[in-house]
Amino acid sequence: MIFAAQILSVITGLIFTLLLSRNMSKQEYGIWANIFDFVGYFTLLSGLVPFWATRFVARGKEGTIKTGISASLILGLISMAIYLPLISLFTDALNISETYVLFYLIASLQILNLHVIGILEGCVRAMKPHVIGYGLLVEEVSKVSLALVLIVGLRQMFLGAMLSLIVSSSIQTLYYMRFLSRDLMQKIQWKYLREWLKGSTANLYNAIGNQLAAFVLILLFLYGGQAARGEYQAAITFANIVGYSSFLAFALYPKLLARNSLKDVGLTFRTVLMFATPMATITITMSKSLLTILNVFYGSSSPILILLTLDTFVLLISQFYNSLVLGTEGFDQDATISFNNLIKSRMFKVFTIPYIQAAIALPTTYYVLTQLPISDSVQAVSYVTIINMSAHVATFLGLYAYLRSSVKMPASWRNVGKYLFASAITGAELYILPNPTTVLLTFAKVACGVATYAALLLAIDTEARELVTLILHEIKGIFRFDKRG
Repeated sequence: MIFAAQILSVITGLIFTLLLSRNMSKQEYGIWANIFDFVGYFTLLSGLVPFWATRFVARGKEGTIKTGISASLILGLISMAIYLPLISLFTDALNISETYVLFYLIASLQILNLHVIGILEGCVRAMKPHVIGYGLLVEEVSKVSLALVLIVGLRQMFLGAMLSLIVSSSIQTLYYMRFLSRDLMQKIQWKYLREWLKGSTANLYNAIGNQLAAFVLILLFLYGGQAARGEYQAAITFANIVGYSSFLAFALYPKLLARNSLKDVGLTFRTVLMFATPMATITITMSKSLLTILNVFYGSSSPILILLTLDTFVLLISQFYNSLVLGTEGFDQDATISFNNLIKSRMFKVFTIPYIQAAIALPTTYYVLTQLPISDSVQAVSYVTIINMSAHVATFLGLYAYLRSSVKMPASWRNVGKYLFASAITGAELYILPNPTTVLLTFAKVACGVATYAALLLAIDTEARELVTLILHEIKGIFRFDKRG
């Protein structure tokens, strides 16, 4: 359900992106992206409570939800209070026009939203993970509807886009609260919070590492230019679609926490690859057309999209393995967290990965952007993406080599071979076909590629046919339930 919602959100997300990319210059689009680069540094605390809340809810610890929401709300307000006086200093340092400073300030409201949504999704994930799919659809439809009114109707570009994001996130929050209302009647268990705060040392350590690694985007904005950040943002819009396949494994993590059963891991991994492989192939083959529909001047950014798609595929596999490691880690099984056990755990090793990535990427990026001759923004972004991808590959291989004796990565090369074969045929077909430049023709070509891959895979793969049967059975079950209701 979550994967389906993510795919449907491609349409709404593209509408929103088109509203921005066709009405902003590359420089303005770069500033838009930079606003949320900064927001990310003030949501460092947003993942602390949800991480442990998911684990506690999955294990049936009473009072977790109310405790988690209360704590996340407090952390969100504190983060907002820190952000507001500091953001003017950052915008001055980056020589950002005063015209845009107001929008950096308004973005503070999204900091609170992200804290609250994070804890709500963390709790829902452990109980009814499919509800997150519905929540995403609610948020996306609200965002696009508001954007059409504010941007198109009222001619308010930056303000309209910002308010659309903030209001739609608030609507999503209310939607999740509806499913958790009964649990809010339980008592707050502050003893859980004490345990989470002890364990959150590791989470904060991980969050800081992630944001440190993400600082390459600030370097890109500062030394590559605002246009370069805009090029990156345009390309990542489509590369992220490949990453949506990770949501096919979304329910695996709480299942591992609740039962520590590994029987579904191999099937889940194959299902993720079944969808990720053709999505990556289609994105790479159609990179120029996909970027052109955003705005004609992004057509030259196709090398960036190709590289980012490969990087996203690497991250997809790496994140699946990390979830497998975290889901089988049981040092907090009894609802108490020992700091010494945490430091010795495999979890802490996973949390150290972003620091290694930052140690590789940051100095290399700085050197490349400041010392090497760079002809244009596309070349600058390409260099940065290659550096990031190298860091991601190196850290994944290092972690897997270190933990492969205790946590094995499931692989069925026979199935993977089928996915690669069907994807290769699909890619060859799309390569031969003309490159369209309009939205309708581009998506018609994408649909053609999807149909080719599906037909080939259903003909050669038993699991693909079984998956279709299961989906149809689930849909019939939903309709039967509705009729009884």
